[in-house]
Amino acid sequence: MRLAIIIGSVRQGRFGPTAAAWLHARACRRDDLDVDVIDLAEAWLPTVLPAGFPAREVTGPPAVEHLRPWLADADAFVIVTPEYNHSFPASLKNAIDWYHEEWRGKPVAFVAYGEASGGLRAVEQLRPVFDALDAVCVGEPVSLPFHRIPPDSSAERLLDALEKHHRDRQR
Repeated sequence: MRLAIIIGSVRQGRFGPTAAAWLHARACRRDDLDVDVIDLAEAWLPTVLPAGFPAREVTGPPAVEHLRPWLADADAFVIVTPEYNHSFPASLKNAIDWYHEEWRGKPVAFVAYGEASGGLRAVEQLRPVFDALDAVCVGEPVSLPFHRIPPDSSAERLLDALEKHHRDRQR
């Protein structure tokens, strides 16, 4: 299974790369995964969508088209998101909105971080967004309250849920 771990925050000093590196290291231990990490701080996606986008005949700006095959080739996603103001960052919503078919039918899981809530309010805001795109939110999110890395077993449960959904989808 090809897994894309997406770092949703673009703020300086963010914890997202640390959380993504933790998950990436656990995922790379598995023989059933091929893992990519996509950092939205490096994607440079435009923040203004053209009228009528996403229509099939409309091609996005170069940064959008550069990222498209990475998302299209992924079989599953893990969204690494902070919680900002009881929700997820605008950079993540922008990235989600540039694409549609790339999400359709694919499992999405979450690693969230924040203060006492551990980012869980951001995940609750993200679920209906992915549901609207016909993606499938799976498993319990991994929550990192106060930016504390959890036991490896939480990563394993998350990866197992993604792999199970992917396997079931192929049947």
